[in-house]
Amino acid sequence: MSNTFSEDLPGTDEKLGDYVRRMREVRRLSQDEVAKRAGIHPQSLGKVERGVTKRLNQKSLHSLALALGIPVEYLQGAAKGLPVMASQSLKFCPQCWQPGTTPDPMWTDVRSKFCFACGTPLRDRCSGCNEPIESLRFRFCPFCGTSYQG
Repeated sequence: MSNTFSEDLPGTDEKLGDYVRRMREVRRLSQDEVAKRAGIHPQSLGKVERGVTKRLNQKSLHSLALALGIPVEYLQGAAKGLPVMASQSLKFCPQCWQPGTTPDPMWTDVRSKFCFACGTPLRDRCSGCNEPIESLRFRFCPFCGTSYQG
């Protein structure tokens, strides 16, 4: 995942296949690695990247977004050819979140205030300096060095 979600936005005229390929290459992953992480067949991913497959079911969208470390809304926007706005806030459960992974889509819903699994209040700001969390690529705040899980 890059430093901010806005860097990962699909281009206004970027097709789904081009967007998936760009995100995969930015992360320096092979098609096989992404397919394995997403739980899809490598040939299916190849078809998406070549533009043969233009639509994905919800399960494939979610697993591919997780494998690429991007919000599912970005893939949906690229698939539909609609403009996508950068996520305003990034929320996560300090108990359930594993550093370096994409936050669960349930946590990033605007209405979510607590973790659906353990009930812990979701966090969208650093507990040390109160700066908004813009990326969960690393486990520490870039401003003050406080652990996000602490």
